[in-house]
Amino acid sequence: MAQLDIFGNPIEEFNDLKREFGANPFTVLDTKDGLWLAKKRKWISIGLKSEVGRDAATYNMKEWANQKREEGKLQGHKLPSDTSIFDPVLCEIIYRWFCKKGGKILDPFAGGSVRGIVAHYLGYKYTGIDIRQEQVDSNYEQAHNILDEDNIPNWIVGDSNIVVNDIDDEFDLIFTCPPYVNMETYSDLDGDISNMKYDDFIFSLESILRNSCKKLKRGGNFVIVVGEVRNKEGNYYGFVADTVKMIQRIRRMEFYNDFILETSLASAPLRAVGNMKSGKLVKIHQNILMFRKM
Repeated sequence: MAQLDIFGNPIEEFNDLKREFGANPFTVLDTKDGLWLAKKRKWISIGLKSEVGRDAATYNMKEWANQKREEGKLQGHKLPSDTSIFDPVLCEIIYRWFCKKGGKILDPFAGGSVRGIVAHYLGYKYTGIDIRQEQVDSNYEQAHNILDEDNIPNWIVGDSNIVVNDIDDEFDLIFTCPPYVNMETYSDLDGDISNMKYDDFIFSLESILRNSCKKLKRGGNFVIVVGEVRNKEGNYYGFVADTVKMIQRIRRMEFYNDFILETSLASAPLRAVGNMKSGKLVKIHQNILMFRKM
């Protein structure tokens, strides 16, 4: 009997790594790959709308827009949107590679609906925390439109620094994507780390990750999607390196895998010319860091 993928389609090329594992199990994941794009279209076809409830203002795009306005080149043009929309294929890959079948997943920075809906569509159990009530309401609305009523993710409203301590459960995987410092500011709520200065942001993030890791089973995996961010002077904070260091400081957490997610160009070509005037390259990748609890 032919092996089937998650959508029930036969996998005929058993020696094809991409088809066997869902993507090449290498340290670079290419979202522009044909198989990746085909899988993404199928995920979207079930009704996923990862942008719903995501109305954060993107610092890099505002910076680009201000520059273009000064140059007189942004008259009557719609501002391109790079507000973070999570890739459902990445969710599928991470769950398949790093969580046991039917395992429990914790996400202290839930954001949009994608990570939760993909988890339950594939038979996992997901608990996500988000500080914004409107985001959680939007997530539930979309989940009820896609999933069976007895198979809905568990989203909790609140500050992860507090809420995660009240969760009476253990998890097989932590999979999350925190705010990239202040690149996108989601709210002015107390406890929302996206509106904090960098030092306060790092302090609060480490506390949330430390509390989350207490809920991870021995042998469980922790996967976090991060990316470098420039400050207002144009220099990198070193956010990726700081993330590695803060998780390594957590007892029993060991750095296990490091890989790159190549993303689409989106508005990168529009920003490239302006960026290069100051020698800044346009970033078209995200960093994925994986740790294991020993």
